[in-house]
Amino acid sequence: MLLTLTAVVFGLLGLVLGGGGAQLLLLGGSAYYFIAGMVFLATALLLYRRRAEALWLYGAFIVGSLIWAVYEVGFDWWQLGPRGGLVVVLGLWLMLPPLRRGLHPDRQTGRWNVGFLALGLPVLLSVVVAGISLLSDPYDRQGQLPTDQVVAAPNLGNDIPDGDWHQYGRTQFGQRYSPLTQINTENVKDLKVAWTYQTGDVKLPQDVGETTYQVTPLKVGNTLYLCTPHNWAIAINAETGKEIWKYDPNAGLNPDRQHQTCRGVTYYADPTATPGAACASRVYLPTSDARLIALDATNGTVCESFADKGMLQLEANMPFNPAGYYYSTSPPVIVGNKIIVGGAVNDNYSIQSPSGVIRAFDVNTGELLWNWDSGNPERTEPLAPGETYTANSPNSWSVFSVDEELGLVYIPLGNRTPDQLGMGRTEAVERHSSSIVALDVNTGRDRWVRQTVHHDLWDMDVPAQPVLLDITNAEGQVVPALVGPTKQGDIYVLDRRSGEPIIPVTELPAPGGAIADDFAAPTQPISGLTFRPPTLEERNMWGLSIVDQMMCRIAFRQLRYEGQYTPPSLEGTLVYPGNFGTFNWGSVAVDPERQVMFGMPTYLAFTSKLVPRADIPPKVEGATGSEQGLNRNEGASYGVVMGPFLSPLGIPCQAPPWGTVAGADLRTGKIAYQHRNGTVYDMTPLPLPFKVGVPGIGGPMITKGGVAFLGAAVDDYLRAYDLTTGDQLWEARLPAGGQATPMTYALDNGKQYVVMVAGGHGSVGTKPGDYVIAYTLAD
Repeated sequence: MLLTLTAVVFGLLGLVLGGGGAQLLLLGGSAYYFIAGMVFLATALLLYRRRAEALWLYGAFIVGSLIWAVYEVGFDWWQLGPRGGLVVVLGLWLMLPPLRRGLHPDRQTGRWNVGFLALGLPVLLSVVVAGISLLSDPYDRQGQLPTDQVVAAPNLGNDIPDGDWHQYGRTQFGQRYSPLTQINTENVKDLKVAWTYQTGDVKLPQDVGETTYQVTPLKVGNTLYLCTPHNWAIAINAETGKEIWKYDPNAGLNPDRQHQTCRGVTYYADPTATPGAACASRVYLPTSDARLIALDATNGTVCESFADKGMLQLEANMPFNPAGYYYSTSPPVIVGNKIIVGGAVNDNYSIQSPSGVIRAFDVNTGELLWNWDSGNPERTEPLAPGETYTANSPNSWSVFSVDEELGLVYIPLGNRTPDQLGMGRTEAVERHSSSIVALDVNTGRDRWVRQTVHHDLWDMDVPAQPVLLDITNAEGQVVPALVGPTKQGDIYVLDRRSGEPIIPVTELPAPGGAIADDFAAPTQPISGLTFRPPTLEERNMWGLSIVDQMMCRIAFRQLRYEGQYTPPSLEGTLVYPGNFGTFNWGSVAVDPERQVMFGMPTYLAFTSKLVPRADIPPKVEGATGSEQGLNRNEGASYGVVMGPFLSPLGIPCQAPPWGTVAGADLRTGKIAYQHRNGTVYDMTPLPLPFKVGVPGIGGPMITKGGVAFLGAAVDDYLRAYDLTTGDQLWEARLPAGGQATPMTYALDNGKQYVVMVAGGHGSVGTKPGDYVIAYTLAD
């Protein structure tokens, strides 16, 4: 009976592999799976007929599979395992004595059974190869960042106390760097929880699909300021974690919002105000119903002298204004007497969408001072009542940086919606889409533009806050620099005065063949410092077994893919890196003394398939906003179906690592190291701590103590790394997803803390929560 059941299992696997293998062959793919199917069928027949030749045939198949696997992927355990795991396990099963005794003839050679040897040696060989592969990682890049202190007193962007964190990236330069040293590479392993605060703002059943907690708290004096996904503003005592005040703007819920999130608030101390007066210091809160609210930083009450009783309506002068289509997800920046605000526009909802205008308001009164609309960039004077900005112009949903000395604010710009359709874009839109723009803080006029994607058809917004630092070049000259991470993996290192490259930028040929009424740019830019992955090949497809790996190979062959920047298509296009990005809004952290960077390159392929308008089904009542699945593009000739490139088991189709940590020297443009980051602990039914290198979204923070801190990965941990080598030094289990950027501060007594917000991320499926956790060393 056992032998018959085994034969049935082998037969079923043979049918699956044979049928799928034949399909893959017809698509121009590997012949291995068809051959494997035939071997499984032949083995099944021999087992059914109780012939010992089944063991010899299957043993030879194990050896052949091993040779093929090593030929395809070398000694990479995470790729060899799926290719050989099921094959070897079934070989072990056939070696069981109850099975072998049922076969004939199964001769003895001395004390050894011949059939046992026929399988045992191939299995032993597989174990040896597996052991070798476990001792090496072909994707790991070992190295060290330079430790020399290039400058002793670097320009940090703002003159604030060392123990404070006044803006999203600590200062207006967005460096995510703290000069604190109490926590260092030697003692970071001793960090313990100092306090935990829960906001009370949790994911609700009626929420949109993507409630995300991405906030980085600010620390001013002895108070932390933060916001929550439903836009509550909260002040916390920095020493005890006790709540000081909480403000709920009652932003409500709207199913058309693609993002229910808040990345941070903005702090401002009015230099002209009487100390201790009401609203002498303020917190500005952006909301998901498109308001900007001014609050008294001491008690959370609304500062009614600002705008309309404390509230600025950001939907003013918009050409179209459907509720839920426009809102600000990131904190504005303040420079001089101006508060400068951008906004997120829903991707791929409609061609009748709000503008991506950038606006400067008087920080005290809310009066509009200038507006820069990338669809009409020449006119920056405030619009009159009844006038409107350009619909669908490229927007900026991320965080800005400021150089007050140069009088420039640096804007990471997105694309015009619909992202995958380039028809009808104006010259201004073509020039500014997916670029970094420097605007004059006084006039709003653009000083320079650096485009990172030409005629973007892939949603390759510039997602990250540009990071500012001064770089000392090989000749000893100090150059004001800007570091701009992109979704496609490039790190642009530019002279922030002019936008000209410090590290060279070149153009590479790009695939053509867009749909009939569109076009693709013939070349695309690439920076000399880049974390772009190699072009995918069929052998890079992955799975937990040879079955789902075969299905990923079939899907790969069915998609259009000629490398990065393959245009969207009706048959479906593979987009790699996908619009999740190699880098996203978490940006990178830089050490301005050593002039090095630390980041989290992520690698996930996505798919994009255009759907003609006539084939789009009616909108389902009550459907919520999302960037995955069918994007309707109302008013356009095509909708688009998008999503990650996943196997039938819901795991990425391309082989890991999907997430890494890396360090680079910004003076030379050389990558020093890159390591797998994160485990599958929270990605599998069993909590397995396998360090595969998992996706993540969030950002890093580094300290003068030589430590880089990062959550972000889809396993729920906060980790500390040696900035010099990228080696992990410490980790702490989080009660929810850690898709926020950590920060650090010190009290007046010098005690240093590291703070992480753990609230989860709807798009990546991590556990929701409402935790703010502070870590410190024991007294």
